[in-house]
Amino acid sequence: MKTGGLGDVSAALPAAIKALGLDIRLLLPGYRQVLAWLRERREIAQLPATATFPRARLLEAELDSGVPLLVLDCPELYDRDGGPYQTEAGSDWSDNALRFGMLSHVAALLGSGASPLAWRAQLIHGNDWQTGLAPVYLRYAREPRAASLLTVHNLAFQGIFEAESVTALGLPADCFSPDGVEYYGKLSFLKGGLQLADAIGTVSPGYAREIQGEALGFGLHGLLSARKHCLYGILNGIDTALWNPATDPLIESRYAANTLAAKADNKRALRRRLGLAPAPELPLFGVVSRLTEQKGLDWLLEIAPQLLALPAQLVLLGGGDAKLERGFAELARSRPSEVSATIGFDEALAHLIEAGADMFLMPSRFEPCGMNQMYSQRYGTPPLVRATGGLADTVTDCSPATLADGSATGFVFHEPSAAALLATLERASAAWHDQASWRALQRNGMARDFGWQASARRYADLYAQLAGAS
Repeated sequence: MKTGGLGDVSAALPAAIKALGLDIRLLLPGYRQVLAWLRERREIAQLPATATFPRARLLEAELDSGVPLLVLDCPELYDRDGGPYQTEAGSDWSDNALRFGMLSHVAALLGSGASPLAWRAQLIHGNDWQTGLAPVYLRYAREPRAASLLTVHNLAFQGIFEAESVTALGLPADCFSPDGVEYYGKLSFLKGGLQLADAIGTVSPGYAREIQGEALGFGLHGLLSARKHCLYGILNGIDTALWNPATDPLIESRYAANTLAAKADNKRALRRRLGLAPAPELPLFGVVSRLTEQKGLDWLLEIAPQLLALPAQLVLLGGGDAKLERGFAELARSRPSEVSATIGFDEALAHLIEAGADMFLMPSRFEPCGMNQMYSQRYGTPPLVRATGGLADTVTDCSPATLADGSATGFVFHEPSAAALLATLERASAAWHDQASWRALQRNGMARDFGWQASARRYADLYAQLAGAS
């Protein structure tokens, strides 16, 4: 059950942590898709109904990675059609406060003296607003109590609900204050967690700095700045086994840094699949993304005619904002030999775009970490990004100096505008025609190590520090 980068991290980080020898469990709601996937399970605890939460049980299973999985099986809250947060029609579930309040409550329970299991966590590591109340419940839980870490993957999503949810979720009245979960007269899951967690994490050093300022703090910058002593920016890694052009079963022709000529086979296959003109003299730009203004794709749509006039071609895969979906679909209908827009998601096509495109576009207004820019470098597809968050942390701009010292891995622009994006596209297109320099740029990116090992060690050190202080 995956939505974006949070899903990637939730799968990969626990496996990397386990490989370091830590005794970790992954707690997940019993969504219908999760229950259908479980091949072997056993019930390890009954959770009786309370005045706040319905009856549930804990199931134990194991992920393919070997990480022990705890599934919160509560059909009343999780076994339903639609996605994890919304109905099939796209509206939020009306009981999301209860659904994720219960997830947070059970997480805290497993780190408290009231845990129904013989195994008790020393540290609860929550991710985003959906587990934001875990540190709050822990603050009022029976001793001994675990330490808590809350990682923010995107501060824009805060889990805000009406004030009466405080009572409905069984929280004490005194936590509804500026020093607790209260946020402009409402309950904020995320704000409560950021206020009461023992430590706060973000998914890149750059994003940790940015969210302390008003522009990207989304109203929480004062709190985050006040707690900067326990705010840690740890860059996400990527799954280097899944994203490896030398072994990828989803691409046309496998290749490595010393066999980059085979990358052209993937470019031809991508053009054939999407009906683009076979024009080897043109650079091909790729996009795999949620279609939102956050991702800067309105800028891309605005300057698309100038991009195609370079000349160049464009392939896009993604979904999201209806206006952007319509805009890119219409562009593809009007320029079918130059533009392809696939609305939705297709894992195989995502891999083929990474392998077949010449450059990968991520002109985000803000980007907490981003993963596709790391996938792209691994696939010899230099990314073109805006200097924000994890994009600035992971991509080094191509210039004569960075080409000479071997650090260049992509193209970076700073000003948040369509004009700055176009100027960088023009610069990148010109660089693509210099074959020797382009090969050096590709190999620089492919030599970067974006695996989870270094990040996992940093998390393990932080876990030990927090557990030792609890």
